[in-house]
Amino acid sequence: MRFFHLADLHIGKRLKDFSLLKDQKHILQQIIELAGKHRPDAVLICGDIYDKSDPSAEAVEIFDRFLTELTQYQMPVMIISGNHDSPERLSFGSRILDKQKIYIAGSFCGTMPEVTLMDSYGQVVFHLLPFVKPAVVKRYFPDAEINSYEDALRSILAAVTLDPEKRHVLLAHQFVTSHGIGPSRSDSEYITVGTLDNIDASLFAGFDYVALGHIHGPQAIGAPHIRYAGSPLKYSFSEALHQKSVSLVELADNGEPQIELLELQPLHDVREIRGPIEQLLSPEVYQQADRNDYLHISLTNEEDLVDPIVSLRNVYPNLINMDFANSRYAAPENAADPVDIHNKSPWELFSDFYAMQQNIELDEQKQHIIKSILQELEGNN
Repeated sequence: MRFFHLADLHIGKRLKDFSLLKDQKHILQQIIELAGKHRPDAVLICGDIYDKSDPSAEAVEIFDRFLTELTQYQMPVMIISGNHDSPERLSFGSRILDKQKIYIAGSFCGTMPEVTLMDSYGQVVFHLLPFVKPAVVKRYFPDAEINSYEDALRSILAAVTLDPEKRHVLLAHQFVTSHGIGPSRSDSEYITVGTLDNIDASLFAGFDYVALGHIHGPQAIGAPHIRYAGSPLKYSFSEALHQKSVSLVELADNGEPQIELLELQPLHDVREIRGPIEQLLSPEVYQQADRNDYLHISLTNEEDLVDPIVSLRNVYPNLINMDFANSRYAAPENAADPVDIHNKSPWELFSDFYAMQQNIELDEQKQHIIKSILQELEGNN
């Protein structure tokens, strides 16, 4: 049994002020082409289909086209909701789509839907668990003590009987950890403060593969067969070094998965570059890579610059962020003692503040200007 494991499409997401819809169309088309090339027996999409619970019409149209093109290969597609999705909106038309082998579990209704497929070794049962919160699960298990996400998952899984003669795959979208150690995360992921949302990987004993969504870097957690697929695109600069991929999973007759990561190439990469502005604006530098990539640029110039972001955007139109990485913007080694504040004059306080922020002392010209302003203010009082 061979299947694609995907998650965290986040269709409709923006990178600061830049729409990523074209980038998402491009990457989903790559996935369709990979499906045609590898012909998996199924495609699993493990939550966060959309970036918002109320997706735009364009976002819905992109996902609709993606599903429509996947159906040409006559392979089942299994979809669960994530924490960014609206379960009700995602589930719209699901009974009709079942007939097209598109199975959607948007809302948790007390039990997990199952899809059973056959291969030469026998049956593989896919268990579809949408993103759940403890309060929702409590409705269906009123006698259980459910105070956390882990309690909620334990109650759900305890009600499932896993036939040892069959292979079992679980689709889930939760924050799974292993003995208190969490997965590697990026800035684009929101994780609840505290540990109430943590679910230990040990709860998934008995499953041959656990297909997870929620974390944007592809990785195993707790065991090789419990895996986050990762997102197909980079959604923050903390993901700049990620290689995005589709997981091609193969379950043999003993259930041990073989996993191959099929690399994806974005329309525009997300990169971080640094250097003096003169160098970054030179053709010898900017012609080495795609100038249309989404960029975070750190300038190393020590001198003051006039509107550097305007000059940079003339060359790098998709510049997202710009900052300085020089001695003036480095964190000060020694901060002033707050007790001294009451014993210093306004001039001394301003001089200390400037040095702390800029990492250099006021030059003679600036000293003259600031002292004149302070004297004028004192005279007006």
